Amino acid sequence: MLDQLLQFDQKLFHAINSGLANHFFDFLMPLLRNRFLWLPLYLFLIIFLIRNYGKRGITIIVFLLITFALCDSFTSSVIKPAVDRLRPCNQPDLKDGVRSLIACGTGYSFPSSHAANHTGIAVFLITLFWRKWKSIIPLAMLWAFSICFAQVYVGVHFPLDVLCGALIGGMIGYITGSIFLAIQPQKTWSSGS
Repeated sequence: MLDQLLQFDQKLFHAINSGLANHFFDFLMPLLRNRFLWLPLYLFLIIFLIRNYGKRGITIIVFLLITFALCDSFTSSVIKPAVDRLRPCNQPDLKDGVRSLIACGTGYSFPSSHAANHTGIAVFLITLFWRKWKSIIPLAMLWAFSICFAQVYVGVHFPLDVLCGALIGGMIGYITGSIFLAIQPQKTWSSGS
């Protein structure tokens, strides 16, 4: 059963990495997974949260950082070394057929830390703000999905890597969001200033 799942994962990887190849995605996908592209969004979030929520906004930012740190350390330091799965661009039997659009990296593949980190942030923000802004659900999930998809398209992760990374990040984001709401009941801060 595990062998069949891994074979399906490789086929799906090739379908995305090679089968969907086009000039527009070749330009866009490396950008989407580049952390520097998202710096304006992170800066906007910091300014928005502090301006609208003051001290509680700073607390939200601290919880966002905790969410990111938990997602990143759990996937990178705990799971990846235990699973020991090579990236598709580093697997000897696959790497010749992989379209590598960025440097492959030397770390392990499973699960994707990018997927965990960004999905964790997205789910944390959804947990806090979905009652006030329903549009945050599709926007945050589209943002996280685009980064997850880019990981496969550029050749550094298998689909199962990003799926499991997203599930882990989503759980962590929901837990940290729920803890924040338990500490800071929504009725005391959700309206902003």
